[in-house]
Amino acid sequence: MTHMSEKETGNKEKREDKIKLPEAFVDRMKRLLGDEYTEFAAAYDKERLYALRYNPLKSNREDFLKRIPFNLTPVAWCSEGFYYDKCANATDSADMQPGKHPFHEAGAYYIQEPSAMAAAEALEPKAGEKILDLCAAPGGKTTHIAGKMMGKGLIVSNEIVPDRARILSQNVERMGIPNVVVCNETPDRLARFFPMFFDRILVDAPCSGEGMFRKDETAIDMWSLENVEMCADRQLDILEHAAKMLKSGGVLVYSTCTFSPQENEGVISEFIRRHDEFVVEETKLETFFSQGEGKWIENPAEGIEHTMRLWPHKIAGEGHFIAKLRKADGLTPKPLQIKEQSTDGIKLCREFLEKELGISNQVRDELEQNGRFILFGEQIYLVPADMIPLKGIKVIRAGLHLGMNKKNRFEPAHALALYLSHGEIEKRYEMTKEETAKYLRGETFSCDTGLKGWMLLTTSGYSIGFGKAGGGQMKNHYPKGLRKLW
Repeated sequence: MTHMSEKETGNKEKREDKIKLPEAFVDRMKRLLGDEYTEFAAAYDKERLYALRYNPLKSNREDFLKRIPFNLTPVAWCSEGFYYDKCANATDSADMQPGKHPFHEAGAYYIQEPSAMAAAEALEPKAGEKILDLCAAPGGKTTHIAGKMMGKGLIVSNEIVPDRARILSQNVERMGIPNVVVCNETPDRLARFFPMFFDRILVDAPCSGEGMFRKDETAIDMWSLENVEMCADRQLDILEHAAKMLKSGGVLVYSTCTFSPQENEGVISEFIRRHDEFVVEETKLETFFSQGEGKWIENPAEGIEHTMRLWPHKIAGEGHFIAKLRKADGLTPKPLQIKEQSTDGIKLCREFLEKELGISNQVRDELEQNGRFILFGEQIYLVPADMIPLKGIKVIRAGLHLGMNKKNRFEPAHALALYLSHGEIEKRYEMTKEETAKYLRGETFSCDTGLKGWMLLTTSGYSIGFGKAGGGQMKNHYPKGLRKLW
C-alpha cells in the first residue's frame, strides 16, 4: 500500500532530481555507518510517509475508524497513529486530503510525521500530572500528550517564537483541549516561575534537522557543521533550565530530528556529567527502534544504549533520536495554593452554559473540578487548577477560552464549541454534509423555524463550532480567520 495523497503523488512526479545531500554530512554518515550507508542513502530516493493521530478527546479508536473516510494503516509504536492514503471511493477533494476534511477542522485528528509520535509515547504522560512541553510549536507533541491525559491535570506548552506560539495556540484550540496553558517565554525565564514543579518535561529540542532532509529539503540548505555545533550548545542550555523545573523523581524526555552524535548521545552524556542526579532510563519503545551509539562519542554516559535512534531505512518514518531520563528522588516544594476569582462576568458565563446551552451536569462538574474561572478584561478562561498565578508570564492561551462578556451578555468562544464534544448538551444541531461545507465557508443556512438561540453545531457527531438560530436561519459564528475558500 502506498501512503500518499493525490497531491503528494503529483509532487513526486514533479521531482526530477534526487536529493543532494551536503558533502560533509555524507562523509560523516559514511564514517559512522560503514557498509550500512548504502541502505541509508537509498532511503532518500523513497517518498516520505504521511500519518495522522486521532484525538481521544473527541472519540475512541473504534468510533474513529468507523467514521473516517481514509485508508489507514496503524503506526506500530503509537496506538493513536495511522499512516493514511486517500479513500478509494472518494468523490471530492476533502475525502482525498485529510488536511481539507471537515473532521480536521473539528479536531478529530492531528496530521503528524509518524516518527515524531514516538517522543510523547516515551514520555508516558498520566492523567492528573503537571507536564511541560518546553519547545512545543506547532503542537503535535502537546496535543498528543493532551490526548493521553484526557483533560485531567496541567500542560504548560511553551514556544519562544511569537508567531509559532500563536500557531501552537490555534492547534490546541482546534483539538478541544481544556487543560493547556500556552506560553511565549524563554526557558530561563520559565524556570524562574516553575522551580521543581513538573512531573514530566518534554524537550523536543531545536536541532540541525538532518532527519528531516527527505521531508523538508530547505533543511539541507540551512545545514552546516557550524550549525551542528551551535545547536548542541543551545540544546545543553535548554536542558539546564528544564532540569530546574523537574520534580525529584520526575521524567525528562529529550528528542531531536537529527542524526548528529554531537547533538544526540553527546548532549545527553554531557548533561549527565553535569547532573549526576539524572540517569538514562529504558523505555517500552526500544523493541521498535535502534539503540543509541556510545561508540560514536567520547565518554558516553552509563545507559546510553537505552537512548533510541529512529532510522528512515529501518522504520516507516523519518530520522529521530529520543532519550528518557529520570531525576533522582528527593524533596519537592509544595504547590502554590490559588483562590478562585469570583466576578459578575464569570456568573454570566455559568448561567449561559447551564441555561442557554443546557450543558450536562457531567460536563459542568468537569469544568468546576478541573479549573478555575478567570476574567482577562472581557475574556473568560478556565485556567487549569494546578497552574500558578499568571502575573509576569507571557501567556498566549490561559487554558480553555470560554467566551467574552459583551454589554452584560455572554458570547461563547469557538474553543468552547470544540471542547464541548466531550459531553452532551441540549442545544445541539447535527449538520448535513452540504450545511457543513456552507458553515466552513462562513455562510448562513436554513434550519427549522422552531430552533432559537445558540446551538452547538456538529458534523458526523464531531463538534465544529457555534451557530445562532432564529427565523428559520442558522447565523454563522465560525471564526472569520478560519473560513475556507474550498
